[in-house]
Amino acid sequence: MAMIDDFLACLSPGSTVYVAGSCAEPRGLIELIDANSSSLKDLTFIQQPLGAVNQRDFSLLVANSIQRSFFMAPQLRTGLIEGRVEFVPKHMRAIFDYLRHVKLDVALLQAARDQHGVLRYGPNLDYVDAVLANARKIVVEENLDFVAPFTSPKVDLSATELIVTCHGGIPIYPGSEPDETSSRIGVLIADLIRDGDCLQTGIGAVPAAILNNLGEHSDLGFHGGLMDDGVMQLIEAGNLTGAVKNIDRNRHVLGMALGSEELLDWLAHSDKASAVRFRSADYTHEASVIARIDNFVSINSAIEIDLHGQINAEVAGGRQISGTGGSVDFMRAAKMSKGGRSIVAMSATARSGNVSRIVPQVEVVTALRTDVDIVVTEFGVASLRDAPLSERAEKLIAIAHPDFREELKSTIN
Repeated sequence: MAMIDDFLACLSPGSTVYVAGSCAEPRGLIELIDANSSSLKDLTFIQQPLGAVNQRDFSLLVANSIQRSFFMAPQLRTGLIEGRVEFVPKHMRAIFDYLRHVKLDVALLQAARDQHGVLRYGPNLDYVDAVLANARKIVVEENLDFVAPFTSPKVDLSATELIVTCHGGIPIYPGSEPDETSSRIGVLIADLIRDGDCLQTGIGAVPAAILNNLGEHSDLGFHGGLMDDGVMQLIEAGNLTGAVKNIDRNRHVLGMALGSEELLDWLAHSDKASAVRFRSADYTHEASVIARIDNFVSINSAIEIDLHGQINAEVAGGRQISGTGGSVDFMRAAKMSKGGRSIVAMSATARSGNVSRIVPQVEVVTALRTDVDIVVTEFGVASLRDAPLSERAEKLIAIAHPDFREELKSTIN
């Protein structure tokens, strides 16, 4: 009880509280806040949530509170409309700098013991270095339900205000099985990848399909915001070695691990996981770092692309449904890499084929037309890097769903 009282005492009225997101969310600490909410008030919570993992609207936990978010999740939409949730559009590299300097009274982080009993952060390090350097008080949840990756950073006990031991659950992310469309896109993109390329991929059915089709490649590298089971499988199979990377040679650099319990077990125990290095966004998303890596290939998704080549990756039907995220950081870094390429992968239609994802004008611009090199749908590949405007439109229409091509052509006359 004394430990709980000490924790609640950290959350004084007017405090700004950072809560680690995605698979590093300290759910046990959040449950303690929920159970004792009547004794708390006037808090500002900051988090970058991931919709399938982070299910809380923190502004509803405590009276007169708000949540500041860099990413929209379904549970935050009502709060956004009602003014309790503040959405801040920022790329991930900029979010790191923001958290390094904004007022942070308390940071709530997750850790677990590794196989040797050492307390380590993870499996998400995206902004940990920023908040460790900035927050006045660090409160760590020691999650008893999983074993920490043995290459993630140790918790500095001397810099920690409080460690609360609890059952926070196993931080897994539901995988996506590639369907026929995703599989076709995966095949097309795999054909664009060369031996020795250094990859950055996202999460979901299309990235899974891409990774599934790289079994014939060799000496691939990895440097990105996240890894999933597909990356693990390529490491295990020997396709992904990092052997020709200019920096971090023989190392796989990432901010977080999102995947199955098998992935967590592999990170905790496998000898091959010793090559994995967890880093915060000031390294994973830093253009000056990535510029030193030859043949860096950034692969990201989009909600829609217009005939100029502008990308919308966050708004649909007038609603903010995700965030700016880290895709533009990687797209622009790929431009600085010798031999680098920026690929956008997306299905040609949405809503069961009733809506084209290739449109005359996007709702909001997440990535500029100058950020994109290659666009891939299930209908083909459009290389935009050196294409003039008129040619861009023609190339994009050629990979649109056939049902929408004539309509799109009519908009450029």
